[in-house]
Amino acid sequence: MTRAAPRLAALLAGHFAGHLPVRLRAWDGSEAGPKDAPVVVLRSRRALRRLLWQPGELGLAQAYIAGDLDVEGDLADGLSRVWRSVRAHGPAPAAPGPRQLARMARAALLLGALGPRPPAPGAPRARLRGALHSTARDRAAISHHYDLSNDWYALLLDETMAYSCGYWKRPADPSYGPADAQRDKLELVCRKLGLRPGARLLDIGCGWGSLALYAAREHHAQVTAVTLSREQHAFVTARVRELGLTGRIDVELRHYRHLTADGHDAVSAIEMGEHVGDAEYPAFAARLHALVRPGGRVLIQQMSRGATAPGGGAFIETYIAPDMHMRPLGETVGMLEAGGLEVRSVESLREHYARTIAAWHHTLETRWPEFVALAGEPTARVWRLYLAGAGLAFTERRMGVDQILAVRTTPDGEAGLPGTPSDWYAEDGRT
Repeated sequence: MTRAAPRLAALLAGHFAGHLPVRLRAWDGSEAGPKDAPVVVLRSRRALRRLLWQPGELGLAQAYIAGDLDVEGDLADGLSRVWRSVRAHGPAPAAPGPRQLARMARAALLLGALGPRPPAPGAPRARLRGALHSTARDRAAISHHYDLSNDWYALLLDETMAYSCGYWKRPADPSYGPADAQRDKLELVCRKLGLRPGARLLDIGCGWGSLALYAAREHHAQVTAVTLSREQHAFVTARVRELGLTGRIDVELRHYRHLTADGHDAVSAIEMGEHVGDAEYPAFAARLHALVRPGGRVLIQQMSRGATAPGGGAFIETYIAPDMHMRPLGETVGMLEAGGLEVRSVESLREHYARTIAAWHHTLETRWPEFVALAGEPTARVWRLYLAGAGLAFTERRMGVDQILAVRTTPDGEAGLPGTPSDWYAEDGRT
């Protein structure tokens, strides 16, 4: 009788270019596949049952989250090998066809894997209601990801609490770490925005306040920080008091559509544009134009992706960032200019994000028991899979991230920018 792993390898062979890109080890101890590859371990028949009930990416992710499926060796290497082999094989259908499902069911029957739908993994799933990108639904989507707990993010991130791509000026220097890269990113943003003492900065989607606090302390700006997350609002409000910045930073819990004060010298949106929505983005661009004064600057740091997976895929939509939408960089630039802004600078940070995510992933692995204690093992496994996959997406150029600097010109066309960007990158003794 054919044992489980060889039978599964034969079933999967048609999905990959060449040989199986990983090694399989089944619950009966049998193995198949290259000996030098990461090992995918099917701990029980329930892993196959999950795929029968939920074929594709989400079923695989749920098997991993539940612990029915695991990976020995480098998870990112295993994911990379599988994706490369699938892409080399050619485009796959969006869902298994009748013949493929029949083959899967027959294999599951022979392997004793048929049965009722397995229980959902213990990690929270996004369950949103209402019209897409309504205020209430946007608040629920943001809450799902960012309100996991402030303790979780404090453990994952460095002391800046910046949950966005850093700017790694000295990646080869062992004394230079994630906090240095984040401070260098914050300084670069403030320089591009031309912040001066007393400048009015509006930070839309302020996160845990890294930019708002930095701009107020280091550049003496007057900051309005806006978030939809109650956890973030509470955290930033407390930090403002602790640092003696009351009166310099106003923290607001509101949707960007409900902002009324205009005339800001600068507006920033650091990795919040992905949550705006595709149909809503032209109105968002026009809103940015209205919020900044003539001659003022707008800086958007935003992820990009091709049109085939604008939300990041079923796993991301279900467990990480629901209702997220990304597009090619050029389309975003076009929308900003159609909204009345003049785009003056675009800087890719793609490799910087791969390094940033690697640092977060390293923290997750080295402090694994603490993360499990905070949120449970299924949630910790969601984040392990998320960070491994996200790091690969930036490394392999399936995703990008860029800083886009735009201005609202004066009626006679003045942009108020320096002749060259040399001051943005000038060394001043900062790490």
